[in-house]
Amino acid sequence: MKKIAIGLILTVALISCSKKGAEQKGPFLAKVGNTTITQADYDREFQALPEYAQQLFADEQGKGKFLNEIINKEMLHQEALKKGLDKTPDFQKKLEEFKKLTLVTELFQKEIMARAKISDQEVKAYYDQHKEEFTPTMQIKASHILVKTEDEAKKALARLKKGEKFGDIAKAISIDPGSAKNSGDLGYFSKGQMVPEFEKAAADLNVGDISAPVKTQFGYHIIKVTDKKKGSPIEFEKIKDMISQRLSGEKQKEAFEQYITELKKNYKVEINKDAITKSAAGTGKKEIPQAEPEQPKKNKAEQKKNK
Repeated sequence: MKKIAIGLILTVALISCSKKGAEQKGPFLAKVGNTTITQADYDREFQALPEYAQQLFADEQGKGKFLNEIINKEMLHQEALKKGLDKTPDFQKKLEEFKKLTLVTELFQKEIMARAKISDQEVKAYYDQHKEEFTPTMQIKASHILVKTEDEAKKALARLKKGEKFGDIAKAISIDPGSAKNSGDLGYFSKGQMVPEFEKAAADLNVGDISAPVKTQFGYHIIKVTDKKKGSPIEFEKIKDMISQRLSGEKQKEAFEQYITELKKNYKVEINKDAITKSAAGTGKKEIPQAEPEQPKKNKAEQKKNK
């Protein structure tokens, strides 16, 4: 429990500090120096905790411990002010960066997120138009040519590209006797019936496609997918949240790029390429010793010219 309490100090430290006396609303809970901690302060900081942490402090004993964490945070805050840590250049710089980040976040929420809202109708339309994407493959039918080395597999692939029939090559060179006599045909297989490397390669192929050499514990395979049996589409209710998140992400990216394009029309941006080049050259100083051996080569070239 002590470890959790220490972690909570860090958590509540990220939440805004309690306001002073008369500015507070709600019953009085504690006082640290001149700062009053009210029920409103407690509720605000408690609600900011993750759900699992709220459960840990839900009973009377837990509430007392959480209030103690708020008190500890306020004491640390006041001690930091007493030591003048809020006046240091380093703190002021961090404060400005925090303000900038907060303002950018606020702008993003109001300008970008507002443009990136996804309606239930959009989610359903996407699902209806892409049902194939949400329909799992239940069985794959494939043929293969199995050889011992990658070089042999590449030669077999070259023969296929020249127009030789897959089945003829399988019969001639495949070291899998069971499938070789059937022109390499393995029949249908479901997930988990083949070694992972073979299964993944076959799943990535469309019907009629031929793979590059695929290495497994048995050797090197050239795989040809000849059929795929699909199952039923995943129910909309089970996948609508995932679709919504995907569409929202795409819309946010599109809205962000559009917004930045609009901003560029209103702000003059100058880039000092010379300074960037010099800066890049400065960061590469460690590489200079590696370039020193080139100097004697230049001297030899000059010597040849002199000769």
